[in-house]
Amino acid sequence: MQKFFGSALALAASVALVSAAGGAWAQTATGGKKELVAKLLSLQAPGVEQLATQVAQQPAMAMMQQAGAVVQRLPQDKREAVGRDIDADLRKYAEEAVPILRGRAAELAPLTVGALLEERFSEDELRQIIATLENPAWRKFQGSAGDMQRALVERLVADTKGQVDPKLQALQRSVADRLRAAAPQQSAPPAPARAPAAKP
Repeated sequence: MQKFFGSALALAASVALVSAAGGAWAQTATGGKKELVAKLLSLQAPGVEQLATQVAQQPAMAMMQQAGAVVQRLPQDKREAVGRDIDADLRKYAEEAVPILRGRAAELAPLTVGALLEERFSEDELRQIIATLENPAWRKFQGSAGDMQRALVERLVADTKGQVDPKLQALQRSVADRLRAAAPQQSAPPAPARAPAAKP
């Protein structure tokens, strides 16, 4: 969480710098270029939303991983209830945080991404990028990207399972052995004290 807030502060500082320089790049951009940048930003809005969602979820997922390790050490009868409660906390966080970051990302995109587009790309280059993004074949290709990735991963895992699984099991045993060796040895509990012998 500390890493997330540090990134948020860095982002705020960057926004302040871009806002201060905003007048300069707004004056140099031509009307046509500004319209092209606005159109390109509109086409990229889903990507901006996805990025904001990832920024919101990243610290929560890191916390979930740490919590998962602790939950596994809980008594069996408590694991399920605690896991359910943590899942509910995660959903509540996402419902509250994701819209905040998405909304702010949409506001910041013209100041940050828009500024870089206006600075680094000519009107002709922007038109070419927009034409590519609007091309039906490109849209179809982008829409199939998830299916292509899944197909590759499924086949990759299936084809290498026999070779990789033994290595994963060996790693698991090695890590478990190292953790056992590093853990403090459990000493035998002291014998109960004997009652003093009665004097004759």
